[in-house]
Amino acid sequence: MSKIDKVVLAYSGGLDTSIILKWLKNHYDCEVVCMTADLGQGEEMDGIEDKALATGAVKAYVEDMREEFVRDYVFPMFRANALYEGRYLLGTAIARPLISKRMVEIAEMEGAQAVSHGATGKGNDQVRFELATMALNPKLKTIAPWREWELKSRTDLINFAKDNGIPIPVSRKKPWSIDANLLHTSFEGGELEDPWNSPGPDCYRNITPPEMCPDEAEEITIDFEAGDPIAVNSVKYSPAALLAKLNELGGKHGIGRVDMVENRFVGMKSRGVYETPGGTILAQAHRDLEGVCMDREMMHLRDSLIPRYAKMVYNGYWFSPEREALQALIDKSQEKVTGTVRVKLYKGNCTPLGRKSPFSMYNPELATFEEDYIYDQADAEGFIKLVGLRLKGRMQQSKWGGKDTEDSCE
Repeated sequence: MSKIDKVVLAYSGGLDTSIILKWLKNHYDCEVVCMTADLGQGEEMDGIEDKALATGAVKAYVEDMREEFVRDYVFPMFRANALYEGRYLLGTAIARPLISKRMVEIAEMEGAQAVSHGATGKGNDQVRFELATMALNPKLKTIAPWREWELKSRTDLINFAKDNGIPIPVSRKKPWSIDANLLHTSFEGGELEDPWNSPGPDCYRNITPPEMCPDEAEEITIDFEAGDPIAVNSVKYSPAALLAKLNELGGKHGIGRVDMVENRFVGMKSRGVYETPGGTILAQAHRDLEGVCMDREMMHLRDSLIPRYAKMVYNGYWFSPEREALQALIDKSQEKVTGTVRVKLYKGNCTPLGRKSPFSMYNPELATFEEDYIYDQADAEGFIKLVGLRLKGRMQQSKWGGKDTEDSCE
């Protein structure tokens, strides 16, 4: 293996990457450049550049990528109504390709030979980071310390940090692995490792427990244009600001908390708690608007592809040709998903109350239960005979052994 003189590390300032920074310097005798993407982590970003430099980084990039994250990653995924295993809104998975892209760009600017991440050898993130790097610059080596060093557990890392004077925001009392961005906050580890345990009261960050939510419901409107949200309560926002606004509203009313056991790409099951308040509101409203302005067969085709699309994102194939091709189809399907949805927020529930669109395909004169002059109900008889022809034929074949009958279609 050629000598590694410089490594770009995806640095969060948390337990793993704080230790990895020092370990890379010692183990590879190399310079380490840290890259931190501000995706909406909030106070976790405070002092992160100083911390990286104090721990030994030769340079620390701290970049505000919130708008790019929501505009170019979250919104395209939400146009697809992506849900992994029918529940998870992919808040961690969708952040990894953007972090990887910027890490590769910085590695090229800095003349680094490798990039590094803090994902464990048991998790999905190692796959996501490394597949993205392979797709964007296959010449870069990826260093995954969790697959190399002798530290085997979170407890080992905590002890290593204490021995080396590295301050960390984790203790044995609250040993969760937390990932946060504008789309979600996730919790893994600690008491959650037993799937029978209820999450503790401290395992909340952005969402108010339903028992403590306001007793009064709140109605809001969300405007969409070509599948993307553009305004809340008729006020236009940038993509990141819009998601932040919905996070505030959803969190206040206890919306968007999921506790689930999922199937990791690497082959094991894991339990996680996800808080996705704004994303849950968006997903509900977007799906509801599609009901009035999306062609039936286009919708059904797109829906059949949702599990495949979600799996691509979850497994780390954002920069794959199949995801890009599927995105083109999805974006085509969204061209007329424009309009407004009115939703009610109340104690953990987000309920659509009304929807309208300039491209609405809903015709009240056709759908009415009153007398109309458009639809001849007698026409349905022939329609039913045609669509049921194969069922009738199958029953005849089974009952009479395929012999001709008086009802034969010959």
